[in-house]
Amino acid sequence: MYALSIENLTKTYNNGFQALKGIDLDVEEGDFFALLGANGAGKSTTIGIISSLINKTSGNVSIFGHDIIKENKKAKSNLGIVPQEINFNQFETVENILLIYAGYFGISRKEAKRRAEKALKQMHLWDKRDTVSRRLSGGMKRRVMIARALIPQPRLLILDEPTAGVDIEIRRSMWEMMEEVNKEGTAIILTTHYLEEAENLCRNIAIIHEGMIVEHSDMATLLSYININHFILDLDKPLQRPPEIPGYQFELASEKVLTVGIPKKNTLNQLFEQLSTYNIQVKSLKNKSNRLEQLFMDIVQ
Repeated sequence: MYALSIENLTKTYNNGFQALKGIDLDVEEGDFFALLGANGAGKSTTIGIISSLINKTSGNVSIFGHDIIKENKKAKSNLGIVPQEINFNQFETVENILLIYAGYFGISRKEAKRRAEKALKQMHLWDKRDTVSRRLSGGMKRRVMIARALIPQPRLLILDEPTAGVDIEIRRSMWEMMEEVNKEGTAIILTTHYLEEAENLCRNIAIIHEGMIVEHSDMATLLSYININHFILDLDKPLQRPPEIPGYQFELASEKVLTVGIPKKNTLNQLFEQLSTYNIQVKSLKNKSNRLEQLFMDIVQ
């Protein structure tokens, strides 16, 4: 059974704008799935329809086999949403935010306390349970939102840019927490503008562009499409112009910084051997951008 199944989903607004143009999308039970797209591509509209906040124009959406229109209560009982915006009462304590949320689902106080403890420990927030939430950092507030979404024990969790605006150290710790939630059996759909997140976390991916799904595959297959890897080389001595070596794409970013596109079939050692014939010594190198970012730009452009 699919955690989420979307068939020929469309959304047309009154002004004639087509936000979605007949998308099809399946997310397997227990999957960690990336839904990527530029601003305005249709991600938010899709999530809004799944969560019943936006009415679809046509098509079908089901969550664990339950149609979101015909069996709305059953469908929503399997769904957890973590939106982009902080939307809890910031004058409540962290634990109370979760307990109040549990009340909306008819969860007993005793059971709510048990689930809140588990979720807060999972998000490394148990020591902050009595803290008024407005005193938390931005990263901690986002973790509170994930913990809150886990209270009803959803089988499908949608994370809409959960690490936006937090530093890299906090992002990486949140990756570990999200992986732990997924390993417990919860299917996760992740939207993010940090494409290294999608590459590191997700097993399957869909790219939406101008209201259409333009790519839908597993991550390994998608990354295999990359034919050229791009690197930034820090040079030992300044250059006046880039070298001309057949098969490589060089560009001089500054006198001592050289960018290069390397065909997948070639190794870095081969590149260094070629550069040495030009008396060019490399002090260090790094990826110009992550692999998924390269491919994403190729697909949408």
